Amino acid sequence: MSGLTFTAFVVSLASSAAIHFGDLPDPDGGARRAPNLEGASQMIEILALLEEKTRGNLTAAERTVLEQVLTELRLRFVQVAGGGKQIIEP
Repeated sequence: MSGLTFTAFVVSLASSAAIHFGDLPDPDGGARRAPNLEGASQMIEILALLEEKTRGNLTAAERTVLEQVLTELRLRFVQVAGGGKQIIEP
């Protein structure tokens, strides 16, 4: 049996989204790519589908990780898409 856990799977999908955002280097080429919002959006949709289909079947810890990852990725999407302008105070 593989050592893959649900949490590791969620983190793997989140890492793929981070690569699409250009936040992590591509494991194949080692360089960061320009943001690919379509790819990042697809990863978010997959995680949201996973959340929907596993509802009621996760441990509290697994549910928390999935919810936190989705929240962070959705916020990051807004930032990268240009809607998350930060206010810099003097």
